[in-house]
Amino acid sequence: MQLCDDICRFLTANGLECTTEKAGDTEVILTKGPTAVIPLRIWASDTDEAENAAEQTGEVIRRMTEKTGTPPLVITEDRWALQQEMMQARLLAHIRIFSQIYARNCEVRKIDKQTAAEFLAANHSYGDAACRYRYGLFLKRHTGHNLRSGTLAPGTLVAVATFSNARKWVKGDKEIRSYEWTRFASLPGLRISGGMGKMLKHFIEDIHPDDIMTYADLEWSEGSVYEQLGFTLEGKKDPVMFHIGADWKRIPVKQGSPKEGHLYFRNFGSNKYRLKLTEYE
Repeated sequence: MQLCDDICRFLTANGLECTTEKAGDTEVILTKGPTAVIPLRIWASDTDEAENAAEQTGEVIRRMTEKTGTPPLVITEDRWALQQEMMQARLLAHIRIFSQIYARNCEVRKIDKQTAAEFLAANHSYGDAACRYRYGLFLKRHTGHNLRSGTLAPGTLVAVATFSNARKWVKGDKEIRSYEWTRFASLPGLRISGGMGKMLKHFIEDIHPDDIMTYADLEWSEGSVYEQLGFTLEGKKDPVMFHIGADWKRIPVKQGSPKEGHLYFRNFGSNKYRLKLTEYE
């Protein structure tokens, strides 16, 4: 399998030993720890096959989570083809090889639409999204940083968070203003200790929302980071079926009719989280 071989070569080139094993029809890569990686080839020629493939992958994820104690990293063939640098950095971070800085050494500032869009296009799997509020996290100073190579200059934009405009509804005698946290991304291979919390706190102090909701894409994470920030799990968002063209770009099936030669991929849905800052029923 080309994808599995490519990932193993990358790990070996970075001095990491890895082995492969079969979980049903799915190849799994095991590294130190052990840490599991699932190289997910996209092969389904219709939606039924894509549904079956997603169910099989879900079962492998459950089995490997039980075996290793942590959810495996899923690397899909299209992400590896289109966003290889980002995925390589994410792969190393999954094995706990990353640079680290501290949010206390950074400051949050509002940024313009173009700055946010360019950063998210380079560093978020889904790129930019419609939003109302855009914030950047900028490095102020170097103290206690653990950087794998080189340095980050003061003033470097290291993370971006975006939030929607308010959605309003009335609960009793209260008007509730609810916002969606639409995007968060940091530089590849960089872990910012306290970064998400610092940006969330800044948004709350700036806008004074009553309620914030967000989604954790299960292709990437179950969302435990949101629980650490005080959010509660509210429900799940259904998986999305995609066409995958020859250019490896994803197009939701509902946005276009099937075309000859397209492959299909169904993601794993999302967990929905909510942070209530005003009491309401």
